Amino acid sequence: MPGPIRIFGCYLSLFSHNAGTAGSVFDLHAFSRFAEVGADVILFPAPGTVPGVREETLAHAIENVKNKGALTLAAIGTSQEGADEETIRAIALSSKRAGVYIFHIGDAGYSGMALPENIQTLSITVRGKRHTYIRMAASALR
Repeated sequence: MPGPIRIFGCYLSLFSHNAGTAGSVFDLHAFSRFAEVGADVILFPAPGTVPGVREETLAHAIENVKNKGALTLAAIGTSQEGADEETIRAIALSSKRAGVYIFHIGDAGYSGMALPENIQTLSITVRGKRHTYIRMAASALR
């Protein structure tokens, strides 16, 4: 098993989205091992974004890696980022209930980015309007 990679000073383990594979990429032992060897962040597929990843399964994996000191990141990155806002809200809430700390939303929307309304929906869902609007209004230079 390859070790975690270092990005911006953090060690991160990455897992694929299951395309073209016969089995599952959701390997609880592998997640645990990455955390044990020093990954700072473990990237998981968000529930409902790849076959077989359910909220309960994700919650179990997250509890395991959190106990080893790793942060968790859920990715919405297999074209659901271009879905309707209700789909984004459902995925975000399921991920948050499972214990996710950090969210990634992919780039399958118009012009190579997630739909702006879906980015806003994700943010409002996981942290509320007040925090979302403050972050939107803040200068990038502060």
